[in-house]
Parts: sequence; structure tokens; C-alpha cells
Amino acid sequence: MSRRDDRASGDRASGGRTSSGKILIVDDDEDVLVAGQLLLKRHVDEVVTANRPERIAERLAEQSFDVVLLDMNFAIGETSGEEGFAWLERILAADPDAVVVLMTAYSRVDLAVEAMKRGATDFVSKPWQNEKLVATVSAAVRLRQTRERAADLARRNRELAAHTAGTGRGILGQSRAIRSVLSVIGRAAPTEANVLILGENGTGKELVARDIHRRSQREGEVFLSVDVGAISENLFESELFGHKKGSFTGAGDDRIGRLQAASGGTVFLDEIGNLPRRLQAKLLTALEQRQVTPVGSNKPVAIDVRIISATNLAPSRLRDEQVFRQDLLYRLNTVEILLPPLRERGEDIPILASHFAAQYAHKYGRSAKSISDAAMAALGEHAWPGNIRALRHAVERAVIMAEGDQLEPEDFALTPPATPPLIPPAPAPASPLSAPPGLAAQPSADSTGDSGELGDLNLARMERRLIEQALRKHHWNISHAARELGLTRTSLYRRMEKYRL
Repeated sequence: MSRRDDRASGDRASGGRTSSGKILIVDDDEDVLVAGQLLLKRHVDEVVTANRPERIAERLAEQSFDVVLLDMNFAIGETSGEEGFAWLERILAADPDAVVVLMTAYSRVDLAVEAMKRGATDFVSKPWQNEKLVATVSAAVRLRQTRERAADLARRNRELAAHTAGTGRGILGQSRAIRSVLSVIGRAAPTEANVLILGENGTGKELVARDIHRRSQREGEVFLSVDVGAISENLFESELFGHKKGSFTGAGDDRIGRLQAASGGTVFLDEIGNLPRRLQAKLLTALEQRQVTPVGSNKPVAIDVRIISATNLAPSRLRDEQVFRQDLLYRLNTVEILLPPLRERGEDIPILASHFAAQYAHKYGRSAKSISDAAMAALGEHAWPGNIRALRHAVERAVIMAEGDQLEPEDFALTPPATPPLIPPAPAPASPLSAPPGLAAQPSADSTGDSGELGDLNLARMERRLIEQALRKHHWNISHAARELGLTRTSLYRRMEKYRL
């Protein structure tokens, strides 16, 4: 029988194909190549043959194959299968995910077992049964495609994880207070310890959480942020633990919870101090047992997450058993980080302001503008009750509104208009000489009007005063203030930005 060089078949069958894919058959027997090609081309997209194993590397470099059918003996009289094993190792070295099916006319159980140990996917005896070979190849093609989909999904998950973890600059500042925070982050991040971040609103708690995740061994996995204060009590278990279809009204499908979705990564529980005590116990159980039970199910699901939590509650409030379960606190604050307010980081204000100015100039397509010395001094003297968030909003406004080459103090609108007290002082008692004895003093025409009764009726100024009073009453806890005002957190944030609070 004459020997021919490699032969490729790109034939397409009109019907009967059981799976798509490309197959490479390597055998020194021309009859085997022809028989395999004629049989398999009806079931796969393309069949390529090679009668010399030396051409395998060349073929693999030209294109990828879903399955390689490889003979185990090429030298005349050889029956040990060592040649096949040697070429199998070379193929797997070039492509660790390659799917290789070994073929031999000298089949033995020990040979098949050794083939599997060395990385072969399956083993076929020659002469083969057509149905068995087709089934083996179809299963091998599906295995290769499953591996490719899994690898693609893993790549997409890594990209998604990188996106959710954030790719911007880290924590800015060189003050002693922020250097102390960065030192703690550097020591805690590489560990698996749970971290509790304390600080006022706007101090950058989520930024710290993302920085810890980026420096951890879980950096390639997902970072999932959960605003605990925004989840209603009725949906808390469903959101965090998941639910089964039909477990409650509206549960049309099975749904995994946030803790399970982030398994392998990091979960950031923001506003953890707002979690009701009844739900604190459920969260504690899940963290202690490292498993969750979806609503409507009796079967627990294991989870593997690192917990980073944050709250703006004062440490004294957080350690009040009536407010927060201390056993849950011990579970959350293996490492505790206290973020300083911006008023205690005065030397960082120029760094932050310059960074935000460049950032928003790029965002809005404006020319880069420096901040004048007078403006920088004004920024440094401001109290910043909203901390870094308020500074960022002030700089954003300045970049948008400024007309000159530099950002000046008036561009930042740091000084709010003077506002009278919400409740006007009681009028001074009338002088005995102001009215005849026995007659009540008659109100003037000006004082009988509505504005005279209530003082300032400017709606915007009244709203600003109400919001500021609610924030001060609740120590700038956004969730509690929003609840008392009858607003959502998002609506309150918008109004705070509007009034520069």
C-alpha cells in the first residue's frame, strides 16, 4: 500500500452529524486513516489525518483540534505502546487541555489503565466497532468543548472580579492618621481575617474595603458590596441566603443569595450597624457555620467568603449590647480599622482636591485647572461634615462652574447662606405702656400674615434646615436620618449634595 502524506477532510455531511468539532487521526496504517475518516466525517465538522507522528506538532500549530485519535505503536513489530505514551506527553505539554484518545491493536487492561494515568481521555481497541468509536469521539468532543467553556467562563469571571474590585487609584494621603490606616491594611489584607471599618459617612470605608480585597489572596475573585441598611427586613434572608422557587409570593425561580454568589471572594457588608438584632442572629449563625440555608429549603449550602463590614456607628454605640450583638461584633472585628474624618486629615486635603480636580476635568472634557492658594486655604479651613464625599462634590462643582484658569474660592461655594433658626424666638413681653390697661395688644398687620407667624418660609432653606437637623440628631447616620425624613437613602444623598451638606 502506497504511503501518502497527511490528508485533511473538510467534508460536510448533509445530515447525521451527532456533534461539531475537529478531529486529528494519527496512525501509520493507511487503511485505518481512511476508515476513520469515512466514518467520522459524517459526525463531526472536519477530520484531518496524519500517517507520521512527527507531523503532530506541525498540525497542532496550524489549528486546534477538539480530539486527537493517536495510535500507540508506529515502529514495525512494536507492541509496548511506549511510542504512543511519548507522543501523548508531547501533546499534553503543548496543550494541557488536549483531549487524546489512544488506539492500539494490542489492547490490554493494564495498558488502558496506564494510558488513563498518563492523561489520555479514553482508550479504543482496533479493529473498532463503529458505534463505539462514534460514541467515544462524540463524548470526547463534548468534553473538550466543556473545558473550553469552563476556561472562558473563568476568564470572564476574573475580568468581572477585577472590575468589581475597582481599578482606580487607591487611598490617597500622607497624613499621620492615614499612614496608620494604610499600615493596618497592609498587615490585615493578606490574611483571611474579617475586618470591621469604622468611620463617619464619606470617609471612604468602601474604598478601604476594596483596597483590602485587592491586596488579599482573593483578589482574582469577586468583590460583592451589600448595603445592609437598604435591604428590608422581609427580604434580608432571601437576599443574603437565597430562596427556593415558591417559598414565598413572588419567588418564581430558585435564586442564590449574595453570600453564595460571592463564594471564594469577598463580601462587603456596608451599614452593618443598621441591621436589626433579629437578623443579626441569623447572620451570626451563617458566619459561624460557614453555610447558609436558602428560604424554603432544608438543605444548607457551604460558603467560602471573607467578610469586610463597615458602620458609621460610634464605637461606644456599637459596643452597646442593646444595639448590636457582641458575639456578632467579635466575629466581624478580628481586625478593626477606624477611619479619621477629613477634618483630622488637613494636610491630605490638597492631595485629594488636586486629584479630584484632574479626575473631573478629564471626565467633563475640561482643561486641567490648578487650585489657587486662596481656594486651597478655604478648603483647608472648611469643616467638611460630609468628609471626602463632600470634598469630591465641591471640587466637581468647581470644575464645572469655574470660568477662569484657576479654581477660586467662589467656585466651591463653601459658605452656605445664613439661615434663621427653624423656630423663631418667642416675642418679648409687651410693655405696660404699649396698650391701655385691660386691653390685649393687637397684632400688627405685618405680624398677622403667615410669614409673620412662622418666620422664614423659603422652601429650600426650610428643607435644608430639616435635613441638617435630622442628620445631626442621628449623628450623620444616613439610613436613620432618611427614615425619619420619609426619604430613601438615595433621595437624601441627592438633597445633601444639592445643599452641600
